[in-house]
Amino acid sequence: MEITFFGTSAGLPTKERHTQSIALNLEPYSTDIWLFDVGEATQHQILHHSIKLGKVSHIFITHMHGDHIYGLPGVLTSRSFQGGDDKPLTVIGPIGIKSYIETTLTLTHAHLTYPIQIIEIKDELELAINDFKVKALPLNHGVPSYGYRIVSPTTPGKLDVAKLKEIGLEPGPKYQQVKSHDTFEHEGIIYHSNKFKGEDRKGPVLSIFGDTKPCENELILAQDADVIVHEATFLEGDRTLANNYFHSHIDDVLKLLEKANVKHGLLTHLSNRYTLDDIKSISQKLHSNHNIAFQFVSDFDHFQF
Repeated sequence: MEITFFGTSAGLPTKERHTQSIALNLEPYSTDIWLFDVGEATQHQILHHSIKLGKVSHIFITHMHGDHIYGLPGVLTSRSFQGGDDKPLTVIGPIGIKSYIETTLTLTHAHLTYPIQIIEIKDELELAINDFKVKALPLNHGVPSYGYRIVSPTTPGKLDVAKLKEIGLEPGPKYQQVKSHDTFEHEGIIYHSNKFKGEDRKGPVLSIFGDTKPCENELILAQDADVIVHEATFLEGDRTLANNYFHSHIDDVLKLLEKANVKHGLLTHLSNRYTLDDIKSISQKLHSNHNIAFQFVSDFDHFQF
């Protein structure tokens, strides 16, 4: 799978960084694209990438602040003309997202050429989407804000052809029965299929956080994740000041990565006060002092896992 960042600034855009937007490419499990937050200029950013709006099947909104949703109406309407015709779309987000979408489309006389389903999270949410498991839990941002934990499908173990041949079962239609059933019959003998298959391979776990200061649900969402995407609005200064604004300080995020045993952290939502040179300099200092796998991301950065 691959994560692409179309917006990485916090609150306000900069000349180099737009407001929040993330795309998750589900290949090899699916050809669908999921978007997480749709800040202003998201559809413009996508025009510079190979991702097509028609492949976006789900949009997840973390919270209702403008830097996370002002690009949503444009994406929804443009999708009708960019390959999305008749392709269903699901939008998931906090209470208020349904009213925001319906009011905006009504007042701008927009007509979508595809069915749209809107799911509002009242407290927490668990969904199964094409063998993916998605869990949403509330964070602590002063307004309803959510983090999403995505567990990818398990890949069944490969057939051990050599072992199957040892019992006289040559490649053919019977192999599908071995793949899909707990037992199979060959020449009057019942065999357990798992003896002829390698171990199942668990899919990667990804957690994407909305804005938040430290809270207990962060640890639940991040625990043993392969990758997390987390805000790091404040890269320096007083940690208490960051938390007073219901945001995370870089020290909070690094502590979470270590405590939750996260393999890799992708840090976004960096304050617009930081230039790209500032971010590079701070990153170098932090990496020299911490043995934790993380990186600050900028617009169009991507990460495969």
